[in-house]
Order: sequence, then C-alpha cells, then structure tokens
Amino acid sequence: MIRIFVKKEKDYFSSIRFKGHAMYDDYGKDIVCAGASSILITTVNGILKFGQTIKVTEQKDEVTITVLEKEKITNALLENMLELLTELAEKYPRNILVKED
Repeated sequence: MIRIFVKKEKDYFSSIRFKGHAMYDDYGKDIVCAGASSILITTVNGILKFGQTIKVTEQKDEVTITVLEKEKITNALLENMLELLTELAEKYPRNILVKED
C-alpha cells in the first residue's frame, strides 16, 4: 500500500511523505502506482518551475517533499496534488491511503 502522510502548519503544507508500493499489480504494470507517481512528479515539476520553494528527498520506497518557503503557488499546487491523490485513494482504498497529521 502507498501511504501518504501530510503535515500542515496553519493552512500551509509543511511536508508530504510517500511511502510504499500500491501492490495493485506487478511492478511496471501497477496503474495505481503509476497514477500516484505521475501526480507526484507533475506537481513537483510544476512547483520547481516557480522556484526552489521545496526540497525533495528520495530513499528506498519513500519520497518526501519538504516545503522550504510557504507561499500561495506552492500551497495551491500541493493542495491540487492532495485532491487528486484523495480521489485515487477513494477508487483504490486497498492500495493507497492519504493521512493528514
């Protein structure tokens, strides 16, 4: 299961951590993992076009986005990402979980 842990301070995101694999299908064939990865990569690339307001750390089966500068564009793009991931989690509840701390 992909577990996504969201942390906010006031109304701004401070970090989002992705951990695990969806296990919907074999590696390379997993549509849930592909969907979550696409949402993550598109969001990170969009944010980085506006500046270095986030830091992305990758480890084995884990990606963490740390917000370095709380500003409206970054927050809006992360909010959009969270909405898309929540929709994906509603369709595949056995494979992806979004949890806000």
